[in-house]
Amino acid sequence: MNPIWQARLNRFRQNRLGVISLFVFAVIFVICMAANVIANDKPLLVQYQGDYYFPVLKAYPETTFGGVFETETNYKDPAVQSLIDEQGFYIMPLIPFADQTPNVELGLPYPAAPNAQNWLGTDDMGRDVLARILYGMRVSLLFGLALTLAGALIGIIVGAVQGYYGGWVDLAGQRFMEVWGGMPQLFMIIILVSLFSPSIIMLFAMMLLFGWMGLVGLVRAEFLRARNFDYVRAARNLGVSDSQIMLRHILPNALASSLSQLPFILTANIIALTALDFLGYGLPPGSPSLGELMVQGKNNLDAPWLALSGFFSLTFILSLLIFVGEALRDAFDPRRS
Repeated sequence: MNPIWQARLNRFRQNRLGVISLFVFAVIFVICMAANVIANDKPLLVQYQGDYYFPVLKAYPETTFGGVFETETNYKDPAVQSLIDEQGFYIMPLIPFADQTPNVELGLPYPAAPNAQNWLGTDDMGRDVLARILYGMRVSLLFGLALTLAGALIGIIVGAVQGYYGGWVDLAGQRFMEVWGGMPQLFMIIILVSLFSPSIIMLFAMMLLFGWMGLVGLVRAEFLRARNFDYVRAARNLGVSDSQIMLRHILPNALASSLSQLPFILTANIIALTALDFLGYGLPPGSPSLGELMVQGKNNLDAPWLALSGFFSLTFILSLLIFVGEALRDAFDPRRS
């Protein structure tokens, strides 16, 4: 490994809060990605008449287990459970509810307070809050990561071109950035999203329109500084193409400072998605999200577990990202290189 990168890695390891936060975030990320096997209304495994089935991975008709209907099996149906128990067994997930599954057997008015069946209670439609958090956080993390990576790629390209070529290219790019960045981004996204039917792809595209500018200034400054270095001039005089100089000689140095900003950009994207969901301009209706849970908390003030669950979930994951970002920023600080 490059000695400089090794030194940066060692500095990051010395920040115990950052390392612990990264580990906890990784654990939460894995748990959220495995939400289907942790919170689901379908069994993980069914053993029936000596054969094994995996309903979480594949849909089976009710006739598979001795039922009379050709439709997909409803494993919450007591009749189906009895048929399976007679000639086999089944193993349910830790949380026997999916994000859209109401607890119809609870016998309490919705929203129901935390209880033995629903550890964080239910929402106003009887759906398990913990399951909604797991599925909603998975959507937020995947959406935020994809938006962060796509925006970072565009921002790095734009900043590299501006900084390397300078002149009128840099001047035109900066004027465009000033105009585009001066727009009220949240309001513009709301207006644009409201013109189309609810869609994750459309929402992603609208947010990406304004989400690529975070790294432009940083990358541009690195390329402006490095384009006049002796090794860059020597490479240019030897006939090395501009693209090779940018990719092989300047970009690796620019990436070091850019990587330390990614956790903060991811934090901003998750907050933006949550805000849009809260305002009703985010994910399609019914989609599990932290913003939708906050809306339910606002509409059901007599059910504080809804707002508190959404608030603490969001606060905890954002705090972890900020601690990781601070550790990365200290590790990549050029004054310590």
